[in-house]
Amino acid sequence: MSEIILTPRAAKRINEIMGEEPPGSLLRISVNGGGCSGFSYAFDISRDREAQDIVIERDGATVIVDPVSVQYMAGSTIDFVNDLIGQSFKIENPLATASCGCGTSFSL
Repeated sequence: MSEIILTPRAAKRINEIMGEEPPGSLLRISVNGGGCSGFSYAFDISRDREAQDIVIERDGATVIVDPVSVQYMAGSTIDFVNDLIGQSFKIENPLATASCGCGTSFSL
């Protein structure tokens, strides 16, 4: 399975967000059915880390992904962008065949 990459910008923003959360909190990214393109990404703050979760770390930032979601995200790059539309995490997913305009849902 291909590695999921966290960019330096994403790591910096995750560290900023987690600095305001209770100790032991982690950013969980998951893939859910639904959204305008079939699947959607969910970003949650979690204090529960399961033994089978995939852990992605960079520059002190930690992201966890459940094993079901990771198969839909293999080879993805998680970035943080600040553009005219606003600030958001962006996932560049090589498995996605289409995505919506907002970038939070995709199809395979």
